[in-house]
Amino acid sequence: MWNGNEEYMRIMGLDYGAKTVGVAMSDEMLMTAQPLETITRERETKLRKTYARLEELMEEYQVDRVVVGLPKKMNNEEGERCEMTREFAKRLEERTGLDVVFWDERLTTKAADKVLDEANVRKDQRKAHIDKIAASIILENYLESLANCD
Repeated sequence: MWNGNEEYMRIMGLDYGAKTVGVAMSDEMLMTAQPLETITRERETKLRKTYARLEELMEEYQVDRVVVGLPKKMNNEEGERCEMTREFAKRLEERTGLDVVFWDERLTTKAADKVLDEANVRKDQRKAHIDKIAASIILENYLESLANCD
């Protein structure tokens, strides 16, 4: 965790889904996570533009590390979604050279829906926000774990 002696850094949080990737960004002192955007694509296998956009954001925000939500089942098993997420993260790591770490994302979409509910976001507008909110919750939880390691 940042204690004033180290250089600043930023961590990007991602919520990888079948047709979207929610993106969140930490502040430089690793204290907060902010929803940034949702990247959409027509098909799950069409990832070229998704990787390109993530690389643009990484450069713009000078990202040092990426946290990717791992969609485990409630019984802690990993299924097909986890396999696809791991493959996505592996390619991202190969393309960027950045460290990619996984974070258990169980119940983050429910938590994101609750945040949107509390903010009185209409049901028909939630789809545009839920993935980036989920990414910020994944990143927030990861940042809290770093703070608790001190």
